[in-house]
Amino acid sequence: MRRIIPLLLGLTALAGCTVGPNFEQPPAPRTTTYRPTSEARAAAPAEPAADLGVGPEGRWWETFGSADLNALVEQALAHNYGLAAADATLRASDAEARAIAGRRLPQVDANARVEQEEVNLQSFGFSGIGGVSIANPEFHLYSVGGGISYDLDLFGGLRRQEEQGFAQAESQRRQAEAARLAVAGRVVGQVLTIAAIARQIDVADALLADDQRNVDLVTKRQQAGEGTMVEVLNAQAQFTADRGDIPQLRQQYDEARHLLATLVGIAPADLGPTDLRLETLTLPTSVPVTLPSALVHKRPDILQAEADLHAATAAIGVATAKLYPDITLGATLEQGTPSAGNLLKNAFRGYDIFAGLAAPIFHGGTLKAERAAAVDRAHAAAATYQQTVLDAFGQVADLLSALQSDARSVSNQRESVTVAQRSLALSRRSFQVGNSGVLQVLDSERLYQRANTDLVLAQTRQYLNIARLYVATAGGWSGHIPAKPSEQAGKGLG
Repeated sequence: MRRIIPLLLGLTALAGCTVGPNFEQPPAPRTTTYRPTSEARAAAPAEPAADLGVGPEGRWWETFGSADLNALVEQALAHNYGLAAADATLRASDAEARAIAGRRLPQVDANARVEQEEVNLQSFGFSGIGGVSIANPEFHLYSVGGGISYDLDLFGGLRRQEEQGFAQAESQRRQAEAARLAVAGRVVGQVLTIAAIARQIDVADALLADDQRNVDLVTKRQQAGEGTMVEVLNAQAQFTADRGDIPQLRQQYDEARHLLATLVGIAPADLGPTDLRLETLTLPTSVPVTLPSALVHKRPDILQAEADLHAATAAIGVATAKLYPDITLGATLEQGTPSAGNLLKNAFRGYDIFAGLAAPIFHGGTLKAERAAAVDRAHAAAATYQQTVLDAFGQVADLLSALQSDARSVSNQRESVTVAQRSLALSRRSFQVGNSGVLQVLDSERLYQRANTDLVLAQTRQYLNIARLYVATAGGWSGHIPAKPSEQAGKGLG
């Protein structure tokens, strides 16, 4: 016993080495802008303008100033079943990480046993005394005991597994955050789509009313002998054609509402009235945009890729530790008695203290191949991370360009509506005094309708791209969580 204890203490002292590379957080990019300087300078100033800095707040949708919109987003975040699934998966991932961490601690078990035994005297050549047979004696045995085992984890295989498990849980957490951002963005986008279609229906209804007035007017002129039947038929044909567009718009409106209902976690039949109009939304005067150096520490999909890289790096350590021996220490203790009342009085006691060694000798190159595969997967994760960063920067650059072009487009379309409205008024007056035919009025109405529809589409596109820019540069709900530090210094992937 005196020789065993120093040996065990010496082995325990060795349990501090952790093989494999240590994860290092990728450096932030040095660039301070998303678009080339020449491209940004060439664009004319427009509102809303991008405000490059800390980026949007967590509840970015509130900048549109609609209580109805805010309520729908909150309902979706609370009741969307896709988010519920993501949250449950996250909890499972956290539990799995804690389970892996528990393997690094001593494993303690207890046992208790009750036995009833009968001694076969005949097996010992004894059948009785003086011709009198003796029954085989019976007795009970009560015992309790326990055991403890501890993996010394000499080369850090368990520590790397724990690190990998927490990195995988972190990846799942970032994926859940990205899902919440996506759902909020989809709800905002769907609300804008519904508002845009409602506005298009209003434009179509107004045009149909104008068509009906034209039909009535040319009919009266024809009856008075001032017009022709051709003009009447042309006006009626235009009325019928414009009326045919409205059912399709209403179908699109209904489909958009149905999708909104599923996003907020209810059946389409349970969705109440959605009196959402573009006119009720507030266009922000400026859009806060996160700096590139901060975006990599804020955007969930980038942080997820970083966590995946961390997990892949830790997996190299797990595979490397399998190349080296491992030692498990343990002890068991058991005591028993024929009488339950004397169980704790040490009728008899036994114990065992042991140390077990497991070392790979020959595996046909399997362990080295597994480590090589882990290294290659880490390189793949590193490349995926870099591509994710570039894709994010490209998306933000596109949306910044759209921010300026949308502002110019809305301004141009407003001017187009004004001109088309004046042209329509002149055409109607000219027709009323007999200087022009009904076709000129119909053409002017077509131009006015097209200008109004294009304005609605331009405004919708502007709102949608602003919402996408918010989503592209907003962070997750819990903010940045620093990576779990490794316990051994080291660089490189292998």
